[in-house]
Amino acid sequence: MNSAAVYPPPTAPAANMFGNVPGYEGTLAGGGGFLPPPMPMEPVAPPQPGPAPADWSIPALSEDVAREAFKSFVSSNCCYSSGPVNDGVITSMEPCNTYRYRLETFTESRSTEWAHKPHEGEPADFYTQTAPRPWEIQATTTPSLFTDHTEEIRVPYTSSIKECHSCHSKGTMLCDECHGDGFKPCWVCNGSGMKTDESCSHCNATGKDRCTMCDAMGTKKCETCNGKGQLLTYIKVKVEWTNHVEDHVVAQNCGLNIDDLRSVSGKELFKNNQYLLYPLLGFPNPAISEASERLVRDHQSKYAQTSRILQQRQTVELIPITKVNYKWKGDSHVYFVYGKENKVSADNYPATCCCVIL
Repeated sequence: MNSAAVYPPPTAPAANMFGNVPGYEGTLAGGGGFLPPPMPMEPVAPPQPGPAPADWSIPALSEDVAREAFKSFVSSNCCYSSGPVNDGVITSMEPCNTYRYRLETFTESRSTEWAHKPHEGEPADFYTQTAPRPWEIQATTTPSLFTDHTEEIRVPYTSSIKECHSCHSKGTMLCDECHGDGFKPCWVCNGSGMKTDESCSHCNATGKDRCTMCDAMGTKKCETCNGKGQLLTYIKVKVEWTNHVEDHVVAQNCGLNIDDLRSVSGKELFKNNQYLLYPLLGFPNPAISEASERLVRDHQSKYAQTSRILQQRQTVELIPITKVNYKWKGDSHVYFVYGKENKVSADNYPATCCCVIL
């Protein structure tokens, strides 16, 4: 097994051992660290042209739908009166739809650290065989693509048995509550044994209360070793699957804050995924092609250094936005209806009142 690693005997904390462990070079001494994957992958397909326009239109929003969305928005805000909804007159509606590009990069990363658990009879397997390197260890779970998940794995052939550093193999610790006495000052008489010139009936004038934390023993089970007195010490590999998501929304000039669009969905125009993507070329809106090229390059450069890219997915959505102009009490006002959910944004709403929340 030429690729296997030989580990030194673990002694927690093992502050200076990682530098001597093949496969762990460059990680943080004693505390572990992220390990780069063996080899980065290359894109697996030649560049493809962007999607051909199909049915990319979104039906114009009707006045009835715009008014109903506005009504729902106002009724959900206790500080808004219904005057503009009931008496306002819509003068014009302007579509200002926009595109959103989304890139998802699903990665697997691995980090290492020393760990221990109460020894429950497991055999110490250190040095019985050479141990596998971190990226050679098989994970026991296979998460769904583009779903975050974490798994911790004990590295085979790295386990040894040592005395518990907390209780020094006793399996018990002094009780923190009573400091080993088994009793605490009586809470009724404050430890005096007397209450209003009479003997304290709660503690029978002893001034002491039985410590319930340790059952009056003065000691309690060591939490580090669970009373076993010994620890199984080993190297642990932490496997993290992470979906890194980044969006780019094409700027529109109708006045709606782009951040408002993060919470809504649009009409999906295009989606594809593979191990490593090429940028989306030839999209009718050049801002989408530019965003795709920039984000794909950035993600592959950023995440391939410390993790293994398992899959990438890119999506283009057309997000409906309608600017609604209306008049109320002779003045002109604006609100926006956006997303498939018909959410509303109405800055400077003209009929607010003071709300007091008790």
